[in-house]
Amino acid sequence: MDLSPAFFLIQQQLSQLFLSPGSGFSLVSLACALFISVLALGFRRFKRNGNIPLKVMMRALFPRRVLTSRSNLVDLGYLGFYVLVYGVLIGWAVLSFQFLSDAIIDLLVAVFGPVKPSSLPERVSRSVITVMLFLAYELGYWINHYLSHRVPFMWEFHKVHHSATVLTPVTSFRVHPGYMLIFSNILAVTAAIGNGFGHYLFGETTAPYALSGTNVVLVLFIYTYVHLQHSHVWIPLRGALGRLIMSPAHHQIHHSSDPIHFNKNLGSCLAVWDWLFGTLYVPGKAREKLSFGVEPDRQEAHTLRGEFFIPFRRAAACLLPKKLLARLWGGARAPAAAEPAPARLAVRRPFEALQQ
Repeated sequence: MDLSPAFFLIQQQLSQLFLSPGSGFSLVSLACALFISVLALGFRRFKRNGNIPLKVMMRALFPRRVLTSRSNLVDLGYLGFYVLVYGVLIGWAVLSFQFLSDAIIDLLVAVFGPVKPSSLPERVSRSVITVMLFLAYELGYWINHYLSHRVPFMWEFHKVHHSATVLTPVTSFRVHPGYMLIFSNILAVTAAIGNGFGHYLFGETTAPYALSGTNVVLVLFIYTYVHLQHSHVWIPLRGALGRLIMSPAHHQIHHSSDPIHFNKNLGSCLAVWDWLFGTLYVPGKAREKLSFGVEPDRQEAHTLRGEFFIPFRRAAACLLPKKLLARLWGGARAPAAAEPAPARLAVRRPFEALQQ
């Protein structure tokens, strides 16, 4: 059996993941995150003690309890799954972004008539489209994330990500394929809407600015702080910036097992949608004492069965009648579906915040 095509595919995936400048997990972006972590931790240490021993800094950057945890091993397993089989398994099932975008343009032309090509310089139209597509991505992310915390069967898939008891940049790969299938389709719809309206606005097809196929605005956020959202490095943004930008501390609060933090900070790079829709929790300057994980002591926690197969059964239990489930499980009792985390009132409404 010739396995060379399989090895070539894996090599291609690894190269695209770690070496492509527009990748969400490139080595360069990880190096930037490490540099920012050194600055943040070193500055705090220097303010307290005036010196920064190398051993202390290394322990602060790479805590042994994090690196050796079972939770981190599951994260690495999902990273391997992403590299090996993710695209093969569900890539075909994603709605066509281009098809939806063309359909929206045709609909706008049919309703409002054709538009003459814009006389604006190309850099202006490309910049506008780039920002529009980034905002469409952020809105799609927020919608999917909101539904994943509110709709029981979606929560069963998303709960895999929240079952992490420690956070590292690799935790971003700890997402169930069922969750990714739903997310990819929602994202295709919102991005197509933004793209369709943008192209109709300028009366012609306008390409966004991208780096290795990734929107340059998203790349900018990836190279600054996105990796640190899944980390133990507390970097908060407060005031006006805390209502616009999803800082590392914002997202760490989102992962908190404290009910006061449930269903908060659902955005990716921006906090603006949380601010507008009342799901924002702005972190304070001082680090909050946080713990992570959903049912961390359950028997199947951090196992292949618990983090991959059981979510399918529990999601099905949310949708299918009990009699049908009993037949599917061959008489075995299906696991009960857990309820989404309870909601809490927003910290403050956006327009009230502007007045304070």
